[in-house]
Amino acid sequence: MNRYFVYLSYRGTNYHGWQIQENASSVQGLINNALSMLLKEDIQTIGAGRTDTGVHARFYVAHFDSTANDLATNSRFRHSLNRILPSDIAVHSIKMVKANANARFDATLRGYEYVISRIKNPFMIGLSWFYDAQLNIENMQLAAQQLLNYTDFTTFSKVGSDTKTYTCKIYKAEWHENGNVLVFTIEANRFLRNMVRAIVGTLIDVGRGKITPEEFAQIIEKRDRTMAGTSAPAEGLYLTRIEYPPDVFEG
Repeated sequence: MNRYFVYLSYRGTNYHGWQIQENASSVQGLINNALSMLLKEDIQTIGAGRTDTGVHARFYVAHFDSTANDLATNSRFRHSLNRILPSDIAVHSIKMVKANANARFDATLRGYEYVISRIKNPFMIGLSWFYDAQLNIENMQLAAQQLLNYTDFTTFSKVGSDTKTYTCKIYKAEWHENGNVLVFTIEANRFLRNMVRAIVGTLIDVGRGKITPEEFAQIIEKRDRTMAGTSAPAEGLYLTRIEYPPDVFEG
């Protein structure tokens, strides 16, 4: 058997996240079916992580095993795969990796962007959070920088999740304005379920003046989800980056 990483992107609007769920449409289920159909063998992918219902991925990685030995260089196979998949899922490349490479556990960095439209824009419906209230971006930036000083993010974890540890190392957290679009970029070694949306929702409370940047830090220290703000809507969130060590790849 050969192991491959498949690189893809998807618009999450029509799916109940990446992971297969009973009686619900998932990206993983469609990828598994398409690969199995083309390769004529049972293919079960393992993704780099979950994305929730409605969350998008500009960059996503999954691994799978197959008896086929030329998929990384077979552009015709990739073309056929994309013809089978719906228009909101696209496979960009396939790479051969070591037999023990794991798309989930070998990832060393993940990055997300959260997109807010400050004006009503028909072309960003389902692809951003329309939020036109007045915001103090400077205070939001100050609060975001506080995230780099902590490693326990219980405050921003989904209640009732099966997480064994709430420790994460955040490397980057910053806001950028581009005209009427506001983008929050965050990178870390790992993320907890619902973590980014909970952080964004709480940073919005900072921007509105409901809490100060100093109080934002105190909320992190409380390690209590009820102290944080309401999670931002799923449609503004994008997985944008996943990195792996070079030694997981063949050649």
